Amino acid sequence: MMEKGKKIIALCLAFLMIHTSAFPCTGITLKAKDGAVVVSRTVEWALNDAQHNKILVVPRNKTFRGQTPEGLNGKTWNGKYGFVTLTAYGQPYGPDGLNEEGLYVGVYYLPGFAEYSVYNPAKADQSMSVGDLMQWMLSSFKTVDEIVANLNSVIVVNVDNKDFGGAELPFHFKVVDPSGASKIIEIVNQGEVKLYEPYLGVITNSPTYDWHVINQRNYLNLSTKPMDALKFDSYDLKPLGGGSGLMGLPGDFTPPSRFIRAAAFSATCRPLETSVDAVFESFRILDNFNIPLGAQVPSDYLPTDIVSATQVTSSSDLKNKVYYYHTMWNRQIRKIDLNEIDFANIEEQLIDDDVAKMNTVKDVTPKM
Repeated sequence: MMEKGKKIIALCLAFLMIHTSAFPCTGITLKAKDGAVVVSRTVEWALNDAQHNKILVVPRNKTFRGQTPEGLNGKTWNGKYGFVTLTAYGQPYGPDGLNEEGLYVGVYYLPGFAEYSVYNPAKADQSMSVGDLMQWMLSSFKTVDEIVANLNSVIVVNVDNKDFGGAELPFHFKVVDPSGASKIIEIVNQGEVKLYEPYLGVITNSPTYDWHVINQRNYLNLSTKPMDALKFDSYDLKPLGGGSGLMGLPGDFTPPSRFIRAAAFSATCRPLETSVDAVFESFRILDNFNIPLGAQVPSDYLPTDIVSATQVTSSSDLKNKVYYYHTMWNRQIRKIDLNEIDFANIEEQLIDDDVAKMNTVKDVTPKM
C-alpha cells in the first residue's frame, strides 16, 4: 500500500508540475543613462518544443480578424504598425513582440486567476482571443497610454485553441513604450480589466500582481550590505563570504520566489551607460532564471524534443528598436534591427535561425 501511495503522489506531482508550471516566465526592465529602456524576459514551456525560437515579421497595414468560439468572426482592424513577435506552435503570436514604434508587449502565464469574458454573439464585432489582443496592441498603438485608453473597446473571450500544445491560455500582459511608461494588464473575474504599475519592472506568473507586491513585504530585510559579525564568548562569528546581505533570497522556481529574486537583482543592478550595456546586463541577470529541464519536470515525464525548460531569452531595446534573443538550441545572441525593415513593403515571413539546433562554439585553441 505504501508503494502504491508513493506512485499516486508521484503522479500527482507530475500532473501539477506539467499542468500548472508549464510557462514559468520571468520579466525585467532595465534603464540606461542614455535614455534607453530595455525589456527582457525568459520563456519557459516544459510540455514540448513550442517553437518559440521562430520569429514572425508582420508588415504594416495588415488586415486582422479576431477569433471567437464561433470562429474568425470577431473584431476586424487594419494594423497601423509593423512588428516582430515570437511565435508558439505556428500561431501568429507568442511570448512577446516589439513594433516599429518601440512598443513592447509581453505575455505571461496566469493560471488559476486569468478569466476572460463570457462570449456574447451579439458583441462578436468587439470580441477577440487573448492572442488577438497581443496582435491588436502591437499593430495598433505606439504608446502605453494609447493602449489604456482603448482597452474598453475590445472584449477578450476564451477561445479553445488545440494548436497551442493542448494547454489553456490564461495570460496577463506587460506593456512598455520607449518613454519608460509601463503597465501590467490582467483580465480576471470574467472580463474585469485590472491595471498595475510594474514594481521595479518585474513580472512573473500567478497569483495576481497585487499579491506579489504584498508578498514583497516579507523580504524587507534583504540588502547588499554584508551581515555584521557577532561575538559570543570566545567565538567570533563572521559571514562566510560575499552576498550575506541577501541571505534568505528564495532560490526555487515558483512565481513568487522568482518575483522576489528578479526584484532584488533589478534593484541592485549596476549603473548602465548605454542601451547595449543594459541589453547584456539583462541577459546576465536572467541567467539566474534559466530552468534546467530536469528541475521542471519529473524524470518519468521528460519531453524528448527539448533540451531546456527555458526555451528562449529575449531583450528588447525600445529606444533603438532592436530585438535581441538567444535560444535553448543556440546561446549565441542574435538581433533583429526593426529600423532596417521596410514594414510598408515587406511580406509576412517567419525567421527560423535554429534549423541546425547546434550551439555556436568558437575554437580559440592556440596552434603552431
